[in-house]
Parts: sequence; C-alpha cells; structure tokens
Amino acid sequence: MEHHCGLITSNKETVPLKNISVTLSINDFVAAVVATLNYENEEKVPLEATFVFPMDEDSAVYSFEALVDGKKIVAELQDKMKAHSEYEEALSQGHQAYLLEEDDYSRDVFSCNVGNLQPGAKVAVTLRYVQELPLETDGALRYLLPAILNPRYQLSEQSANSCLNIQKPTVPLEDLPYTLNMTATITSQHGIERVQSNCSLSPIQYLTDDKTSAQVSLTEGHKFDRDVELLIYYNEVHSPSVAVEMGMLDMKPDSLMGAPSAMVSFYPDIPEVEASKACGEFVFLMDRSGSMDSPMSTENNSQLRIEAAKETLLLLLKSLPMGCYFNIYGFGSSYEKFFPESVKYTQDTMEDAVKRVKALKANLGGTEILTPLCNIYKASSIPGHPLQLFVFTDGEVSDTFSVIREVKLNSKKHRCFSFGIGQGASTSLIKNIARVSGGTAVFITGKDRMQTKALGSLKFALQCAVDNISLSWDLPPGLSVKMLSPEQLTIFRGQRLIIYAQLTGLMPQVESTGAVCLKHILQGRSLENRVTFSLQPKANANFTIHRLAAKSLIQTKDFGSQEASKEEKEDVMNISLQSGVLSSFTAFIAINKELNKPVQGPLAHRVIPRPVMAGSSSIQFYSNFSGGFNRLQPRSLCVPAYNLCSAESANFTLKKSACSGIQKKKTNSSTNKSNLKKEHKAFGENAVVQLISLQKANGSWELDEDLTKILGTKSKDIKAANPAKHEDPSAWATVLAVVWLHANGTDLKCEWELLERKAVAWLHDHAGSSIPMLVQAANSLLKLSVNPAVFGV
Repeated sequence: MEHHCGLITSNKETVPLKNISVTLSINDFVAAVVATLNYENEEKVPLEATFVFPMDEDSAVYSFEALVDGKKIVAELQDKMKAHSEYEEALSQGHQAYLLEEDDYSRDVFSCNVGNLQPGAKVAVTLRYVQELPLETDGALRYLLPAILNPRYQLSEQSANSCLNIQKPTVPLEDLPYTLNMTATITSQHGIERVQSNCSLSPIQYLTDDKTSAQVSLTEGHKFDRDVELLIYYNEVHSPSVAVEMGMLDMKPDSLMGAPSAMVSFYPDIPEVEASKACGEFVFLMDRSGSMDSPMSTENNSQLRIEAAKETLLLLLKSLPMGCYFNIYGFGSSYEKFFPESVKYTQDTMEDAVKRVKALKANLGGTEILTPLCNIYKASSIPGHPLQLFVFTDGEVSDTFSVIREVKLNSKKHRCFSFGIGQGASTSLIKNIARVSGGTAVFITGKDRMQTKALGSLKFALQCAVDNISLSWDLPPGLSVKMLSPEQLTIFRGQRLIIYAQLTGLMPQVESTGAVCLKHILQGRSLENRVTFSLQPKANANFTIHRLAAKSLIQTKDFGSQEASKEEKEDVMNISLQSGVLSSFTAFIAINKELNKPVQGPLAHRVIPRPVMAGSSSIQFYSNFSGGFNRLQPRSLCVPAYNLCSAESANFTLKKSACSGIQKKKTNSSTNKSNLKKEHKAFGENAVVQLISLQKANGSWELDEDLTKILGTKSKDIKAANPAKHEDPSAWATVLAVVWLHANGTDLKCEWELLERKAVAWLHDHAGSSIPMLVQAANSLLKLSVNPAVFGV
C-alpha cells in the first residue's frame, strides 16, 4: 500500500500549497488559532493534495471549512470510517471533497486532503482550534506552532498504515514552496511585559496604554522551516481565577455543551519541603538512537545531544540522595542497562555509573521505547522507595498510544518525568506519559539546556508528595457541579493547575458569587487555596471553555483504535460529536457538490513538502515488525537555523539567563550557513563539569591533584592555607570546591544546586563550627568573596 505524506515528490511537480496564514488570539493562558491553507492548482490536470502536519497534543480542533470561488463550505464532524467512505464516493462522482483527520496512532499529527482540485482552481481551507498554553519555569507562557515532523518508528505492523511512515526525498529548507504569515494578538489583565520568539518578529505594538493588549507578527516572507515559538511574559501570572462560560442555547441544559462550564486555574502555594533523603528509586531512560549525534542547536560550538545527555546524567547522578536506588537504561532499536536491577546509591555504584556514562554513544539505531519500559515495570518494587522514571527522547514511535497505555497501566507504582529533545519531538508521547503518571513534561528546544531542565524535574521528584487533593465548591442552593477534569494525581511546587467543571441546575438570575477551594495535605499539614468568582456566565461564540473541557475528557479516554476498548471508543465518539472537537475516531468532511466533473482516470496526487530534522545524512531508520526489521531510506539532513529573537529590539538580542535555557546572543546570518561544519563541545570540556565529576556520592570532595588543577593553584599552597590541618582534609577540599562553584558557575547554579546542598549538609556533619574559618581561608586563597551564608552559617 502506498502512503502519501509530508514531502514533495521526486518528480518535482508544482506543489499546490502556496501559503499558510495563522491568526492567533491569546487571552491570558488560552490561545484561539485560525489557520488557513491557500491552495492553487497550476497544473493542467485535476489534483488531490495531501498535507500532513504536526500540531500540539493539547489542540482542540473544532472547525474546518473551505472557501471555493467565494462560496464557504463548512465541514461536518463524523465517524472517521463514514467520513472516509463519503470522501472517496464524492471524488468518484466528480465532486470536490475535503477531509481533515488525526493520525490513527498519534494525537499530534493531522492530515488534510483536498480532492479534485481543478486546473487553475484556488481554494482556501481553514481550521480552528483552541489550546491551553503551558507555563515555563521562568514564568513565560509558551505557544508553539510546529513545523518539524520527525521520522517516527513503528512498533507494530498495524501502525505501518500511519500516514507518517513515508520515504521522503531530500528537500533543502530554502526550497520549501510555501510561506507562513502569522499575527498574534495578546490580551491579559495582568499586563504584557514582553514577547520573545525564535523567529524574526515585528516590533511589539501595544494596543492600550496600560499594556494589557499587544500585537506581534512574523516578518514578511517567513519560510515555515522551523517550529515557531512565542514566549509571552505577563507582569503577574500566579493569580488564581475562575471563568464561567454560557452553554449553547440549542443544546439540552444539562448536556456537555448546553450547561455552563467553568475553568478554574490555581497556582497552589506549596512550601518547599524536601522528601526523606534516602527515599526513591530513580531510573533514567536515555535515547541513544543515531539522531542523538546531532547538535542541540545550530549555534556555533553547540553540544551534540548525546554529549549534553552525558553531562545531564552526570549531574543527575551527583545530585541523588544517599541511600536511594538507581539505574540507567539506554535505548534505540535495542536497549542496554547499567545494572541488572536498580542498585543502592553508594560511592562504588555511583563511580561505576559515571565511568559508563562517559563512554556512552548514540549507537543503538532507531527509537523503540516500549520494550525497555516494560522491562522497567516488570522489576519488583523496592519497599519504601517509590519509582521515579525519567525519559529522554528526540525520536518518536508512530503508535504512541501503546506506549501511553503501558505507562498508564503502571501509573499507580511510579511517576514519569518526560523530556522531548529538539524540534519535532512528539507532544502526544511526551505530554501524555507524564500526564497519565502524575509527572511533568518538558521540551528542550533551541538554546534550552537539557541539563537545566532535567535538574529542575529532579527537584520536583525530590519534593514531598502532596496528598489528599480535593476540591470543594460553595454554590447557591439549586446549583451543583459535575467535574469534567480527571482526578489530579500530583501537584508540584510552582505549577499551575487547571480544572474543568460543569454547572448544573438553576443559575442565579441576579448578580451572585460562588467559591471553590483547593485542599491538600503536605507532611501532615492541611493547606488550601480559595478563590471567589462571579456566577454570571459570559457568552463566547467559540465556546472556548466547553471545547477545552471536551478535549480534556477526550485525552483521558482516547487511546486510538488499537488500544481503546469498545466502551472507551463509544465515549470518545459521543464527546467528540457533541462538542465538535476532533478525536482519533472522528474526521471533518466537506463536499462541494456544485462541482460535478467526472474524473477521467485516477487523480494526480501531490504531497505537500515539510521540513524534516535528522541528525546525520548517514543515519538509517528502522521499523520493527514481527517479521523483522524493515529498512527505510535515510532522511535528508535538514537542520533549520534557530536564533532566538525578541519582539522588543531591532537586532533581536535576547536577554535571559542560562538557567532559563537561553543565553544572550546576537543573530549572525553567517551562523546559519555554517551549521554543518562545527566543532561541538565534548563531554567534560567545561571546567564546572570537571569539578562536579570529582564529587563523592556523599557530597564531599577529596584534596587531590585533579581538584588542584581546576582550582588553578599549587598543591603545596592549598595545604599551607588549610586552617584546620589536623582535621579531615576533605572538609577543606569541599569548602574550596563550593566557593569555586559560586565564583565560576553562577550562570548554571540551577544545575548544581542539589549537589551543593549535599556538600553543605556533609560539611555540617563533619566540619561544624570550623566552616566559617574554612570559608574565610578559601576566599583568601582563591582571591574571592563568596558569602559564608551559602554554607548556612
């Protein structure tokens, strides 16, 4: 069976897609998007055009229409099987037909078919969707318009039918035949501080004096050759809120779309409390497929992904608490693990693991993640040490639902923290394995540092669990609430919590208020957050809250045709058809019956180009079937430029700390042209990493020649300057190391905070009252002025 997807045919036919136009409206943390695809058939034969494109997993697509010769044809949402049948029948009768659907095996890939596009015809196809915007650790709201659709690896013979499994010829990014224009209007009662992007933007225009409304646009002629990322910074993002939206008047008052819906956003005030220091089993599952040999970004001297992964594993290993258990897996077409089963964290096991980490290579082929996951879950649980799983991958499997289902089946015994590396990482896979297990999902793109993001998640994993999470509502008599969001498994400090609910019964006729209270228990302490809200629902023509609530319900039940039970499929179908929100079991179909020109022979098929990221032109990709490996053609090497730009400055200079994953850098056009000829930083070239690699499992350093070299002093001078010569020299070495870190590694402090805490705790146990004296001597020797307060004295 032939599959059409993604890239231009080798015959170099004219591609009918000419332009993509996106209008983006962001209100606080919700985005409403209108995307229009403009087609024109410049050939002399009728065409069927197919465009396969990625979208964020959280996108709730609710409208699809075509504009043909001034006439608007609105699509109907139907059972997918029925829609396919009607589409094929319409084409056979000479009608024009349009089909929009999710891929059967992944919720973040969509396919748009335009059938029977006549010679000279122009068609504009428009889809609309809404989505919640994720909150970054530095307080930014992140909107991503994905362009990159990476190769995906098949886990089963059934997923060979996915539109993703296509052999794609080489296409230089500069030859993409269509452009993208995007305008974003942003409104927030909190005030808009700034907007940043990885693409060139027009200067920000404030539409109001109080800066509560603003507009930015992509510069003209933008080639859609990379993911478009917007980072929106408000003056205040941590205010809890409740919005109530009126239901559809033509629907039953107690139905999903007929009853008023509420969206509650909380920012729980959770104090920073560390869990028991000897608690937890930490398993790190690291992608070692061939594409991990590509650079983290296109900047000069950017690290290779595998080198960043090795440094990340080193930092994670050094930051683990004594007494916990750990193991490290590497996976590709096969998998390897450091130890037969998780081992106790000691100096010996840590040293063994560090040696193995330094030798790691991206040499395990494709991306087959399900088998190592099953192996991890098969292992016996360690009493008193709950499993914390960290998954790092830059590739994807085509049938993500089977992986998500496996994680969900084991969600009671673990939390999963997932990391999508680079552009094109599957939002469906990364977000859902975290969502169903109560972990967090992180995406590492552009100049983001894998090390920073991973250590941030480890801090979450080391936090005390928040138990007994519950919501209580205070509503007038006659009004009740029905929860639409799934039960919340975990809340982490600094995270936002969004809850959807349906209000049923009699809404008050006069102005009145309700209240909702989030309660939880942390280490025996009862905590709560309460917010009061108006019970006068607001009208919204797009029914944004209702659509987002429906999407939330669909996400908890939709595991694709291969994984979903009959009951789950029926539930998803009903929710999808009621709400108009697309699912993996439904599709949008539109037919223009005014065109009635029987086609002589098969329609010429044209596939729309998409940029594809790959690590190396020599990489081979594999599909793992029951009958053995099926080799696909190597993908082209297409690495788009990724220069972070600010909408606030003409030269697009960005000022953001390395701990936020972005460093100050001016755009340099020559960088883009030389991204294939770079020297990449190898593991351990960084002096901070060299120092960290010398730290012992208990948090201390030894006074040896390796430490002396990094400190830049002579061994005899260090020994002579020790004010506690008759005490353990490790205390002196540890103070010197921590002082040096504070002076030389400030930009990366968020990456070594945890291992520093271990060092300080060890010092308090072994040096006690001598610490102030040792710090003073260390500052004098190294000619520094580090505040003794960092040692807790």
